[in-house]
Amino acid sequence: MREISSESITKAVAELSVKANCVLPDDVYGSFKNLLQSEPSPVGRDVLGQLLKNADIARDESMPICQDTGLAVVFVELGQDVRVTGGNFEDAVHEGVRRGYVDGYLRKSVVAEPLFERKNTKDNTPAVIHIRVVPGDGLRLRLAPKGAGSENKGVLKMLVPADGIEGVKKVVLDAVVAAGPNSCPPMVVGVGIGGNMETACLCAKRACARDVESKNPDPRYAALEDELLTLVNKTGIGPAGLGGRTTALKVNVEWYPTHIACLPVAVNINCHAARHAEVVL
Repeated sequence: MREISSESITKAVAELSVKANCVLPDDVYGSFKNLLQSEPSPVGRDVLGQLLKNADIARDESMPICQDTGLAVVFVELGQDVRVTGGNFEDAVHEGVRRGYVDGYLRKSVVAEPLFERKNTKDNTPAVIHIRVVPGDGLRLRLAPKGAGSENKGVLKMLVPADGIEGVKKVVLDAVVAAGPNSCPPMVVGVGIGGNMETACLCAKRACARDVESKNPDPRYAALEDELLTLVNKTGIGPAGLGGRTTALKVNVEWYPTHIACLPVAVNINCHAARHAEVVL
């Protein structure tokens, strides 16, 4: 049994909070540079150049890439042979988000209750935590701040098996077109297929937080990712919604077994920043 202190988890999450908001991931930055050469629209190329410049300034001056520093979503892979000492695991994660957002001077965007009072918690807590217990004695933390502009464009459709692959494509394309410029393209599109209502949405969220260079390990779903990306980029929405070929950097698909009568499909969109940072303790 390996012991990991709650304080080390808190420190790691605090650092991830700042890094994710201020340093554009290498995979996203590299995609911008590559697409700058292939984007046919002069306006689109100008937007991509501005996004690169913005990322450079954010990194060099330790400033947020975007003023909306998001709701902190933390994906956890907790080894079953790990024992957390010195405090509760989830409390340690929330405290890390609090420190990162307060000490890092990041915008606090969380309200304590969603409908009536909507009072700001003033430290961006609580985080949204998704935990998987996995074999081994490691602890992987992946923090993905999620801004409202892109999050508000998420979609869940409860299809039936007869809708098939064409029905899935329609859900994705309809969501992208409805989002238009409001999701700050070029976007990363996460698609979740299967499970039930909540599982499909969680699959879409995980897909959204994947690296743009990643591929689904199932070749059928990897091919679907490529096809969906081609279809999305044919919409002509383009960078910042001003027209062009680069509407999305990547479409990622995650799936889960489902009921014989179900075909849930969820779409979760990331803005151009597609922020994420990861550490293994």
